[in-house]
Amino acid sequence: MTEPGDITPGVDSGAEADETRLENGRLLFAKEATFLLGAAGLAQVPDSPLPEIAFAGRSNVGKSSLINALTGRKDLARTSNTPGRTQQINFFDLGKRLMLADLPGYGYAKAPKGEVMNWTKLVNSYLKGRQELRRTCVLIDARHGLKPTDREVMAMLDAAAQAYQIVLTKCDKVKDDELDKLVERIGQELTKHTAAHPVIMRTSSFKSRGIEELRAELAALALPAEAV
Repeated sequence: MTEPGDITPGVDSGAEADETRLENGRLLFAKEATFLLGAAGLAQVPDSPLPEIAFAGRSNVGKSSLINALTGRKDLARTSNTPGRTQQINFFDLGKRLMLADLPGYGYAKAPKGEVMNWTKLVNSYLKGRQELRRTCVLIDARHGLKPTDREVMAMLDAAAQAYQIVLTKCDKVKDDELDKLVERIGQELTKHTAAHPVIMRTSSFKSRGIEELRAELAALALPAEAV
């Protein structure tokens, strides 16, 4: 007779747990994702009981493309080859279990300096003070690695005790051995950051690489299905 906690012979409990996590992620991100609003100022940021995931990164790093890939929608989040196209915080309700926030890119952007300063201030204030925020995905272009602006955001999140996770984008454009070296370098650097999640995600929105794994990671932060 198998007691609670026993491992059934021939069954890899670790593999089963991984499959369960992936399935939970698939089910959550198969839910309807609805654009809620775009906030151009803190006063417009919505009150919400939902746990929240923010997507931050340098301009043109692929935030909107990643959100579209995660939700299986081609046009949920607006994508553009023009850096700085997203100029407000766009909120998406995912099945009434999780809120996704697509943030304006930091760094270089094709926009007037005054506008860039305004939305940079908005993003910083939001990241430092949002109580509903469970994790910030800090997106890094795998071709370029960490830049000074990324490190500034990471230091700010450390100081605010806001948990964040590095998500590498455009990994299909980098050779596997180079990607391994990049992950190792960033991993070593993360040991000095108090709010950083230790697991670095590797993704490609174009090739759907790492999308299932990231869904599983974020689904663990959502409201339980039975709570909806």
